[in-house]
Amino acid sequence: MKNSKKYYVFLLTFIMLFMTSTVVFAEEVDVSAVNAVKFGWFTIIPPLIAIVLAFITKDVVISLFIGILSGAFILNLSGNNIFYALIQSFLDVVQRALNSLADPWNAGIVLQVMAIGGVISLVSKMGGAKAVAEALAKKAKTPKSAQIITWLLGIFVFFDDYANSLIVGPIMKPVADKMKISRERLAFIIDATAAPVAGIAFISTWIGLELGLIKDGFASIGQEVDAFGIFLSTIPYRFYNILILVFVVITSLMLKDFGPMRKAELKARNGKAELNKEIAIDKQMADEIEVKEGVKLSIWNAIIPIGALILSALASFYYSGYTEIMAGDNINLQNLLNTSPASFEAIREAFSASNAAVALFQSALFASIVAILMSVCKKIFTISEAIESWIHGMKGLIITGVILILAWSLGSVIKELGTAAFLVSKLSNTVPMFLLPSIIFILGSIISFATGTAYGTMGILMPLAIPLSFSISPDINYVIMSVSAVLTGAIFGDHCSPISDTTIMSSMGAGCDHIEHVKTQLPYAVFVALITILFGYIPAGLGMPIWVVLPIAVIAIIVSVYFIGKPVDISNENNNI
Repeated sequence: MKNSKKYYVFLLTFIMLFMTSTVVFAEEVDVSAVNAVKFGWFTIIPPLIAIVLAFITKDVVISLFIGILSGAFILNLSGNNIFYALIQSFLDVVQRALNSLADPWNAGIVLQVMAIGGVISLVSKMGGAKAVAEALAKKAKTPKSAQIITWLLGIFVFFDDYANSLIVGPIMKPVADKMKISRERLAFIIDATAAPVAGIAFISTWIGLELGLIKDGFASIGQEVDAFGIFLSTIPYRFYNILILVFVVITSLMLKDFGPMRKAELKARNGKAELNKEIAIDKQMADEIEVKEGVKLSIWNAIIPIGALILSALASFYYSGYTEIMAGDNINLQNLLNTSPASFEAIREAFSASNAAVALFQSALFASIVAILMSVCKKIFTISEAIESWIHGMKGLIITGVILILAWSLGSVIKELGTAAFLVSKLSNTVPMFLLPSIIFILGSIISFATGTAYGTMGILMPLAIPLSFSISPDINYVIMSVSAVLTGAIFGDHCSPISDTTIMSSMGAGCDHIEHVKTQLPYAVFVALITILFGYIPAGLGMPIWVVLPIAVIAIIVSVYFIGKPVDISNENNNI
């Protein structure tokens, strides 16, 4: 975002390369296990290069591209013909990008990102965002209350991590700026309430994958279980998900930070250095977010379009799942939806079966239509001006689409190389019973951080964790603890990985430099992960009851922040919420 012209040129080049290529659909062959043995430690080169270059160059596009290119080079290197391998690897990168866009899920995500950008542009130009900011500013009279309100909004948008990042950020950004809260801190709160919340929500776009993996994992040891019941049982053991939410609240209430985040907060409070960079970015986007002259500010100009987005998203999730179930062969679920369509169980099953990418794009498009019609009916825009503003809002998120395509392409290279399979083979060893959940958590964290995907990590580790934990101890609570370690470890790694799509969208939603978001968030995520292991999984693995472990872990967070954190409130006033 530092130089938008550079990215538009990059995107145009990308499109031209796409036009010279043809998408080839071939039967998928699982070669990851073979390549994991064949390439060994070389399999970790692509994610390692992408992560290291992201920190060195501070340019995530170039870092991702070179990471993909290095992986493709390893796959195509045969003999000593390096020049041929380079050409083939370049063509391979283009093909992977094409395949990423050809995937309906990925295409839906890109389209909904663009459509939401259009909605936010309309809401901003109609004065809705400014009106909400002013209304919230009356409640958020201190940095304390502003951060708590952001946290509550993040909890409210519980059903999808992508929607959370793209809705909460643009709404709270003006409030955070007014309260002199750093963009880094805002991005952290958004990110901390995205995947960690969606991952434990009873009804969300995550639960379908989680339930499927749990059911298949127990089936592999010959047990038929209530997957949803097991899922509910894992929630108290999702230490990282719970503790990162507690951490946000505690640091917000105490107004204490440490590490790079404290430096960013102090600069923001004093209006120095880092904020100047953000002001420069905002000036480039001023024509996109500036309220149209003469428009009377009204919070309804934001509430109605954003409300339409949220409500239609929930409706789309239900309808998508409903049609999927009715088109399937599960008679029991079909009877449930026919007899009790509004029951909690029916809603949960429908959400689990939904196609989140399609549902989110449908809701974003519907909200766009609502915003356009509203602006025309209130005589703020003509129909052509409204559509032009909507399209103009998409431009600011073009770079997000490029980054997502590159992140998915890197994921495909990592999968084919067998990076995750290699890491599992090297890191998963026989360990003492009380340490297994911690080892699973660490293993999931490493794989998810390196690959940037929680979904993929869950899919890799769950088939390993359930049989392994069951072989060590057939106690169902022990197996549930190991299952939770897979799910929350994957979320931790995804939460702090610079190549994770949710990390990327959180920084974009908050208007924060992506690398600065990663640098300031990483120490916090690692800190909470250490608490998760030391005061969560190890005591629980030793047999301590969860109703004792969880409060102790929360107390550990509170005490640690109190003694390690340092004040960021530069005033001498006794601010209260």
